[in-house]
Amino acid sequence: MNANQIVDELKKCLDNKRIFIEKSDLASYSYDASFGTFFPDVVVQPQSTAEVVNIVKFANQNNIPLYPRGSASSLSGGSLAIEGGIMMDFTNWDDLLEIYPDDLIAVVSPGVITQKINDAADRFGLMYPPDPSSQRISTIGGNIAENAGGPRCLKYGVTKDYVLGLEIVTANGDVINTGGATVKNVTGYDLTKLIVGSEGTLGIVTKAILQLIPKPKATKTAMVVFDDLIQSGHAITEIFKSGILPSKLEIMDSFCINAVEEYAKVGLNTKADAILLIELDGRASQLKEEMAEILSIFDKFPDAKITIAEDEAQANQLWEVRKLVSPAIIRYGRKKISEDATVPRSKIPQMFNEIKRIRDKYQINLVVFGHAGDGNLHPNILTDLASEDEKKRVEAAVEEIFDVTIKMGGTLSGEHGIGHLKKAFMEQELGFHGVEYMKEIKKALDPKGILNPGKMFPDKNERFSLHE
Repeated sequence: MNANQIVDELKKCLDNKRIFIEKSDLASYSYDASFGTFFPDVVVQPQSTAEVVNIVKFANQNNIPLYPRGSASSLSGGSLAIEGGIMMDFTNWDDLLEIYPDDLIAVVSPGVITQKINDAADRFGLMYPPDPSSQRISTIGGNIAENAGGPRCLKYGVTKDYVLGLEIVTANGDVINTGGATVKNVTGYDLTKLIVGSEGTLGIVTKAILQLIPKPKATKTAMVVFDDLIQSGHAITEIFKSGILPSKLEIMDSFCINAVEEYAKVGLNTKADAILLIELDGRASQLKEEMAEILSIFDKFPDAKITIAEDEAQANQLWEVRKLVSPAIIRYGRKKISEDATVPRSKIPQMFNEIKRIRDKYQINLVVFGHAGDGNLHPNILTDLASEDEKKRVEAAVEEIFDVTIKMGGTLSGEHGIGHLKKAFMEQELGFHGVEYMKEIKKALDPKGILNPGKMFPDKNERFSLHE
């Protein structure tokens, strides 16, 4: 079927104002926050489960690819229309956001912005813990697809730990409900956990039931400046050996520090090699004791310089340094390749050494920041892919980053997902039979392969490649 024929059929179940076929419109849906330009044939904006069912049934009958899409903040190409077809834009489906404080749950439609869920919960003294950096723009449907994380997930866990139940539309257009509104539910297979993180390849989420928790009574923030990046890695290990579990523990390397200072003039020491940002939460009396213990840990690192926030305003100022990293470093390259190689905590100092080695070997702008407390580092490469030589060096560097990550017992992704950018490495981490097992699940639930094709599963002999 050509695009006009597809539109004619879609008009039977969807308002014409929510169907787009003009190339200028399709261009807006041809990219996300990763790499590559792939035009869908048609874009639709469903706003009800019934509309999704009709679209899926039509696509299934005619073997047309379907791509669920939120705010397109994916860093792994999860929502790109790799094989053309129908793009399903859920950003306008945000009518349902209900908080049930007595049950500690929220019920939401897929287009609700993540930050708005936490804001709504906050009015009842509750919070929704997962806090991806894109939370002000990302939709909960996209977070569920990618199993999103964030700084606070060190202590509280990632998206899958807070999804109690889902309403999904299957590849043949059936509507099923997984899980429910109770914290304990062991009836049958855990289909909820199967769908979370499946990147839209197994079903399309149309509603979610989320667990909320009481908001901590107080927080305490500290910034620690190091002369040596490797020593900061050892300090992280010492904090966890003490039995203290911070709510956030973030790291920035010297390049990030200098970039932020040049960008925003916030008074950072540009001779520093690393900064740790630490947040504790809980009861005020408990925090005072834990912060004192952390200060004693840094006695082992005499070159470390510590600043403890006296109030919430100063804490916000310290955390603003971390928030400024991405806008500050992007000025050093036309493209920013954001990875999230994750290693065991004990391997963090070794990983820092490897990143330094890879930076020198390939002569690239490679910077490091991220969620150091759970080993979820973000090596970022700032580059100009217009240079073919530089592109090859960057591709080789990314391959080597993942190679050393996996050899350390780490994983390809702590929170960004696999999409189409990382699928070439899947067999390296999971093995041939592990990938085949996943393919069997995909084949059983989506036999025609219409749900988000071109993602997660590598083609034969596929190599990592950056698409412009």
